Amino acid sequence: MDLSGVISISGKPGLFKVVAQSKNNIIVESLIDNKRIPAYSTDRISALEDISIYTYEEDVPLKQVYISLAKKEDCKAGPSHKESLNKLTAYLEEILPDYDQDRVYPSDIKKLFQWYNILQKAGLITLEEEKEEVKEEETKEVKEEKK
Repeated sequence: MDLSGVISISGKPGLFKVVAQSKNNIIVESLIDNKRIPAYSTDRISALEDISIYTYEEDVPLKQVYISLAKKEDCKAGPSHKESLNKLTAYLEEILPDYDQDRVYPSDIKKLFQWYNILQKAGLITLEEEKEEVKEEETKEVKEEKK
């Protein structure tokens, strides 16, 4: 799962992929309808790879939460962000049991599931990279054992 280049722009619905950069703005493409628009430096832009979810121990990157969600849903669409808040929080507790309920707001939970479904429809939810990373770690361990 590669979240690099995927951003959220405050005030604009959905998620965007960075397409090009110019002197005073970036050109982004919507993951919902594939329309291209400029995003300016005055816009509040958040990269998905920089976002984390608060837990009681340490913050968990959004990518790890989405990997857990993808494993549970078998890379299919998750619950809709329009479901009741009780259902969404119960579902989040299943995939991330120690999330900080005081610092993770209901709007954050809804956005989490909305973004997951947008990424899933765009075909960006995959678990293949994780399998490759696990294989690389296993080969490193085998090499270390041989030494």
